[in-house]
Amino acid sequence: MEMAVAVLSTLTSNVVPKLAAVLEKRNEQLKGLEGDIRFMKIELEMISGAMELQLSQKQRSSPVQIRSMAEFRDLAHDIEDCLDRFLPCAACEGEPPASIRDPRRFADKIKKLKAQLEAAKKRKVDYDVNGSQASGATEEMDTEELVEMADDPVGIEKPKQEILDLLEGGEQEKLCVVSIVGFGGSGKTALAWEVYHCTQVSWRFGRRAWAVASKHKDAKGILTAILEGLRSEEEPAMAQDVPGLQQHIRNHLKAARCLIVIDDIRKQLWNAIKPIFSVETRSRILVTTSIQSVANACSSGHGYVYSMKTLSAEHSKDLLNKKVFVGGCSPDMEEGSTAIVDKCDGLPLALVSVAKVLQGENMLTGACCQEISQNLGERTDKNKNGDFTQLRQVLMSSYSSLPDPVNPLRTCLLYTSLFPDGRPFSRNRLIRRLSAEGYIQRKHPRVRGDLDVADENLKELIDRSIIRPIDVSNNAKVKTCRTHSIMHQFMLHKSRSSNFITAFGASNSSNFRHLVIQNHKKGTKAPPDMNDHLSIPVNGGHSWTSVMRFTKKSSSSDERKQLRPRSLTVFGSAGDAVSGLSNCELLRVLDLNECDDLKDEHLKCIYKLLHLKYLSLGRTVCNLSRKMERLHCLETLDLRKTMIETLPVQVLRLPHLAHLFGKVKLELPIKLCAEDILKQILPRETKLETLAGFITDKNYAFPQLMCLLKRLRKVKIWCEPTSTDCNLRLLSEAIQKFVLADMVTGVGSRSLSLHLNNYSEDLLHHLDNTAGYLSSLKLHGKLTRFPQFVLSLCGLKELCLILTNLKGSDLSNLLKLRNLLYLKLVGVDHLNDLHINRGDLSSLRRLCLVVETPEFPRIGEGALLTLTSLQLLCQGLVGLCGIELGWFIELQEVALDSMVNTETIQDWENAAKKHPRRPKVLLLKRVDQAETGSTVKYVATEGPSIFQKKRNIEQFQSTSTYEVQPNLKQLKF
Repeated sequence: MEMAVAVLSTLTSNVVPKLAAVLEKRNEQLKGLEGDIRFMKIELEMISGAMELQLSQKQRSSPVQIRSMAEFRDLAHDIEDCLDRFLPCAACEGEPPASIRDPRRFADKIKKLKAQLEAAKKRKVDYDVNGSQASGATEEMDTEELVEMADDPVGIEKPKQEILDLLEGGEQEKLCVVSIVGFGGSGKTALAWEVYHCTQVSWRFGRRAWAVASKHKDAKGILTAILEGLRSEEEPAMAQDVPGLQQHIRNHLKAARCLIVIDDIRKQLWNAIKPIFSVETRSRILVTTSIQSVANACSSGHGYVYSMKTLSAEHSKDLLNKKVFVGGCSPDMEEGSTAIVDKCDGLPLALVSVAKVLQGENMLTGACCQEISQNLGERTDKNKNGDFTQLRQVLMSSYSSLPDPVNPLRTCLLYTSLFPDGRPFSRNRLIRRLSAEGYIQRKHPRVRGDLDVADENLKELIDRSIIRPIDVSNNAKVKTCRTHSIMHQFMLHKSRSSNFITAFGASNSSNFRHLVIQNHKKGTKAPPDMNDHLSIPVNGGHSWTSVMRFTKKSSSSDERKQLRPRSLTVFGSAGDAVSGLSNCELLRVLDLNECDDLKDEHLKCIYKLLHLKYLSLGRTVCNLSRKMERLHCLETLDLRKTMIETLPVQVLRLPHLAHLFGKVKLELPIKLCAEDILKQILPRETKLETLAGFITDKNYAFPQLMCLLKRLRKVKIWCEPTSTDCNLRLLSEAIQKFVLADMVTGVGSRSLSLHLNNYSEDLLHHLDNTAGYLSSLKLHGKLTRFPQFVLSLCGLKELCLILTNLKGSDLSNLLKLRNLLYLKLVGVDHLNDLHINRGDLSSLRRLCLVVETPEFPRIGEGALLTLTSLQLLCQGLVGLCGIELGWFIELQEVALDSMVNTETIQDWENAAKKHPRRPKVLLLKRVDQAETGSTVKYVATEGPSIFQKKRNIEQFQSTSTYEVQPNLKQLKF
C-alpha cells in the first residue's frame, strides 16, 4: 500500500502543475473547460492527501481500499496521458504557449475524465473506503533486530574482535563511542549482543547497560533504561526526573568503568543524552544505527564508526547448513542453496527467514529452493506463514521511515529496481533519468536545479544504508551504487503491483509506466538468471510486434490500445522489440546504453518521440539522423558507448539539450563558411551545460562554437594531430573564455578535461598567462614541463595528471596549490624525487598515485595533515615503502591494488590498526583497457585479504581472467 501511495502521490504532483498551467492559458480553445480542469486539479490534490492520511494510520489496507487506490492511480495516469498528448512542451517556461493540439478532442477527453473521476469518488463514498479495514490489525515495527541469530552465530568472530579492539582503542581516559552502522537485518544488534555478553567485556567493564532507543519516546525513557542496567541489585529502584537520572548515571560512570549499549539510536535522543557523558572517562558507549550521519555524529571526536559487512558466500552456506541442511547438502540441493545464497546477498535476516520456510517443507529439493529464491520478493510481501514477518518489517521500516510519500525519495528508491539485481548502476545515469521523468520536486527552482535535488535524494538513501556505494570518484563523490539484493527484490515486487515497473511483454504491460527488456527473444522463456529481475512470462504475455500490430489496426482513439510507458530500458538484446520504438509516443526516457543488437535503422523514426528527454545509445549504433533536431524536449544525449564519429550540427540546435556525452566531431556543410554555420547552429542561446566531449581538428567551428555556449560547466576535448596552429589559437581563446566566466563571482563548478597530443606544448603555451576560475582540471598526454597556467587558476579543487611523461622532479610547482582537495597522478616516474613537506598541499583530502614501480613521494612529518584517503595503486607494491601512516592524523582509508601480495596487505592492515583512527584498507581491481576504453581505471572489489585462505590468494594472483561478484563477497574464477 505504501508503494502505491508513493506512486500516486508522485503522479499527482506531476499532473497538478500541468493542470495549473492549462488554467493560465485563457483562450477560446479552453472555453467551458476551466471549471472541469479546476475540479480535477482539486480532486487530485485531495486524493493524494487522503491516501497519505490513510498511510499515516499504519493500518493494514482492506481489499476495497487497495482497489479504490488503484482506480485513482489509473485515473491519474489517464489525466497525465491526456495532457502529454494534447499540450505543447512543458519545458518551455516563459515562452509563448503553442496552441493545444486538436482542442475539440482535448475538450471531449477532459469531460470524460471528469466523469470518471466523479464516479470513482462516488464509489469511494458508497463503499466506505476510508472506514473499511481488513481486520483493524496494525503492522507495528519491532525495531530491535533479529537477536536469535546470535544463538548460533556464523562469521561473527572476526567483527566481534574488531569491535572489542575499537572499544579498547583511542585514549584510555577519553570517552569513546563506537557506532555500528548498516542496513536493517545485517546483524548489527546480533553483533552488539555478542559483544555485550562476551567474557572479555565482563572482565574489562565493571558495569554494563543495554537499552533499545526505539522503545523510548524521550530522554527520560532511555536514561531510565540505562540506569536500570548500571545499578546493582542492592540499589533500590525509584522514579526520578531527568536531572536525577543524569546525576545517578554520572555517579556510576565515575565509580566504575562502564559499557553502555544503545540499540537503534536516533539523533534526537543522542543529542538529548550526550551531555551527561563526561569526556574524561574510561567508560565506553556502543550504539547501533542504520543511518551513516547518525553514526558519524555519535562517534565524532574520539570515537569510531564500524560499517557492517554482509556474510560471505561461505558463511552464508554455513548458516543454511546449520539451520536446514544439518546432514549436509546433497548434489541436488547444492544448486538450489547457491541460488538462495545469491539472492539473500549475505544478509543474515534474509537467510534466517528463508531457512524457516525451508524447515517447513515436506519434501525439500533443489527445485523447491530455486522456486523460493526466484519469488523471494513476493514471498516477503505476502508473508503467508509468518516466516518473513521480521524481514518484511525491516524492509517496510526502511521504506516508510523515508519522508512523506510526496517526497521523491520513495519514488527514487522504487525507480532503482529497474536496474538488474546485483549490478551497480551509475549515479549520474540515475539522477539524470529521474530529472527527465519529472520525479524531482524543487521547492526553490531558481536556487537548485533538478540534478542537484536528485543527487541530494540519492545521498540520503545512501546515508540510510538502503543504497550501497560501490565506486567513488577522485573527488569523493559516489560513481556507482546498488541496492541491497533483498531490498531490490522487495521493491521490484511492489513496483509491479503498483503498475510502476514491469518487463516488456508481460501481461497488461501497456498500463505500466516503466518497461524493461532483458535479453528478449520472441517466443522463448527467459533464462533462470533473469527471474531475479524482470523476466518475460511465457503465458499471458504478448510480443512487441503483436502490440504494434494491434495499435496500428485500431483507428478509433477509444478502441486503440495505447502504449503508455514513460521509460524503456534495455539490458542485453532487445530482439524484435526495438522495431516499434516510435509507437511509444509518450516516452521521456529511452535508455539503450546496454542494448547490444540495436541498429541504425531502428532509430529512423525516433524523431517521432516528441516528449523524449533522455536518450542513451549503445555500442552497435554508428550514425544519427539529422531529423534528431525534432526531439524538441531532449535534455540528455549519451553517445559514449556508440561508434558514432560525427555529430550532425542540427543536434546542437535542440532548445533544451543540457548534457551531451560522446567523442565526436561536428558534421558541417562544406559550402558554408564557419560564421554562417555558427549562425545556423545557434540562432538563440542554448542550455548546453555538459559537452564531454568533442574532437577538435583542422575545423575551426568547434572552438568558435564553444565561445558561444555561455552555460557550459563541463567540457572534455580531444586534440587531434591534424589541429592547425590557427585552430589551436582559437581553442586556447575558447578555453580562456571558459575559465574566465566565473572569475567575478568565484562560485559554481567548472570542469575541463584535455586529451593532448604532440601539439600540446603549443596549446599550453597559449594558455600560460591565463588566469581564471576552474574547479576541476584533467590533463592527459605528454608534457615537457609542468603547465604554468594551472597555478593561475582560482578555485582549483581537483587536479588529475594522466600519462603526462612528467617526473617527480617536474612536479614541485603543484605543491603551491594550497586550496587543492583532490590530486591524482598516473604514470609519473621517479616520484621519490618529489618531496612533500609541512605546509605543502595543506588542504589536500585525497591523494591517488597510480604507478608501475613502487616509487612514491617522500612525505615529511607534519605534511598532509588533512589527508583522509591515500590510494597507492601499484601491482608491485611491497611493504609500506617508508610511508608513516601515523603522520596522517585524519586518515580514513588506504586503497591498494588487489594484485599485491598477502604479506603487503597484512603490513598495511597492521599499520592501520596502530593508527589512532584505524583507517580501512581497501582493495581496488584494475580494469582491462579494452573493457573501458580508457587508459587506467580501477573499480572497487572486496577481493583478497589477509583473512582469506592463502590458496585463494595464490590462485587469484596466478589467474589471468577473473570476475568479482560484489553480492557474493568473493572472487569467481
